[in-house]
Amino acid sequence: HVTVTEEWLGFISSDPKPDNIRFAYIPNVIPPERLKAADFPGFYEAVMTKMEAPFERLLDRLEPPVSAIIADIEVRWGVGFGIRRNISVSLFWTMSATFLSMLHRFNVFSQNKNIPLEFFDCGDQIPGISSTDLADLGIVFKGNDPKVMKLALECISWVPKAQYLLFTSVYELEPQIFDSLQAEFPFPVYPIGPAIPYLELEHNCSASAADNDIDYLKWLDSQPKGSVLYISLGSFLSVSSTQMDEIAAGLRNSGIQYLWVARGEASRLKESCNGEMGLVVPWCEQLKVLCHSSVGGFWTHCGWNSTLEAVFAGVPMLTFPLFLDQLPNSRQIVEEWKIGRRVKTEVQDEKLMTREEIAELVKRFMDLESSDGKEMRKRAKERSDLCHRAIAKGGSSDTNLDNFIRDIGKAATF
Repeated sequence: HVTVTEEWLGFISSDPKPDNIRFAYIPNVIPPERLKAADFPGFYEAVMTKMEAPFERLLDRLEPPVSAIIADIEVRWGVGFGIRRNISVSLFWTMSATFLSMLHRFNVFSQNKNIPLEFFDCGDQIPGISSTDLADLGIVFKGNDPKVMKLALECISWVPKAQYLLFTSVYELEPQIFDSLQAEFPFPVYPIGPAIPYLELEHNCSASAADNDIDYLKWLDSQPKGSVLYISLGSFLSVSSTQMDEIAAGLRNSGIQYLWVARGEASRLKESCNGEMGLVVPWCEQLKVLCHSSVGGFWTHCGWNSTLEAVFAGVPMLTFPLFLDQLPNSRQIVEEWKIGRRVKTEVQDEKLMTREEIAELVKRFMDLESSDGKEMRKRAKERSDLCHRAIAKGGSSDTNLDNFIRDIGKAATF
């Protein structure tokens, strides 16, 4: 069984699925998806406190499970019910292994030293966390709601009580982190990524014309190779309308072709942006767009799914982190993998970026002939090759997924 909320059942129940997959649902006890960004602390708290009881009641009506896979935000009550019902629990972490490691090691340190979150000093030395990661963590703690961070750390404290830990990441993208986590945790760690919809790339069907006034894939077909900057700042948090207007003007002034997913702002921006050089849409099939030959760069908020999709596609990134794990993701992209550049040098700089700054930044980033640009795109292609090898038969992710299925199958026989 796959258990979702009633709202999510409405979203996905009509999608094709294997015959052996059945959906079960619990009532809508958490805020709807469209309101999540308006009060994320409230949403997070509701997931932590209101989903457990209806989930337990649902389990009482179903055949007794022998194991369960629980997403990261549901760790606390997921592991708890596993302990109470004596079933194995597999945690599915949907952010980077690096971010989990940072939170876990900070949590262990703060509990051992009895240091509350509000007294954290990024000048402290914490075993297992580099000074760079520690600085990022300090910014994450200061830039996000304290209630959210406390709930996140409470979730992290339950991770060592699980039986298995799965990641959407790829071993070769974060090898040292995975090695250290496997050495520390008393259970198997399985990077099975990139957990993105790459199998859909094999099908030619597309929703692009149905969901937009203009078929964006056909528009991309008409553009030169590597010439288009794809822009998407995520579906969760975004930037002010004033900043969006400056981005729009900067893109127009840059002379660079662009495809911009602007979601709720799309209808307002279409009139000024749509034309020979650019296209604004409310939604697109992102992985198909990133894998299109005309796309040569991605301006991204650095959400982990978007990061994995860009790495898989071999597209360099302009990083514009907005929230939580996106800051350390940006650092990985720019400093560790060296396949991107920052939009802002100071992450907490709330000053409006002007159209002149944006136009110059975009022109330099999309210069395919510069030596820096060539090196960055070469490295992006190398990272892409790592991902493709990982999911191929016998690759690291393919092997890890087989091992996980084998291991939970063994557990079910006891």
